[in-house]
Amino acid sequence: MQESVADFDKVWTRQWLFSHPFRSLGIVLHLLLRTLFAIFWLAAGINKVVTEWLTSDILKQIFLDRLTEMPPDAFASLFLQNFAIPLYLLVAWVITIGEIYSAVGLLLGFTTRLAAAVSFLILFGFAVGGYYDASLIPFFVLNLMFLWWPSGLWLGFDRPLAKRYPRARCFR
Repeated sequence: MQESVADFDKVWTRQWLFSHPFRSLGIVLHLLLRTLFAIFWLAAGINKVVTEWLTSDILKQIFLDRLTEMPPDAFASLFLQNFAIPLYLLVAWVITIGEIYSAVGLLLGFTTRLAAAVSFLILFGFAVGGYYDASLIPFFVLNLMFLWWPSGLWLGFDRPLAKRYPRARCFR
């Protein structure tokens, strides 16, 4: 059964917190992880702007270096040769804007699930581009958590916007 947006107003009342202690703890933990993940994306996006990824060939050099480390017949090699390297500036812009949007959306609880989906796609692009290793698994798990649970309705701009625009799926 899906809760209405008005039900999320009760989450932070004293009565609800004490009558649902484990759910409350889970929500607080979820929001803490969402905030930390958003700070990670914000730092990554700002770093790309400061190190001039958007106006230089830094990303192209990173891709070329990575290309020498993998077998030539691997899918990641084909992806880099036929997509990422020729379009490195577009890829740099998409990654940077996606990271900053994900950070802001997750920090503010604004289109939270959409921000998590963008974050998931960026991570998927890293994995396809040959940067997959076990360290990405927790990031994928976090993204799935943010996609599954409506944390923007618990804390963020999604709740008032969902009340104002009840048909808009991006605020749910």
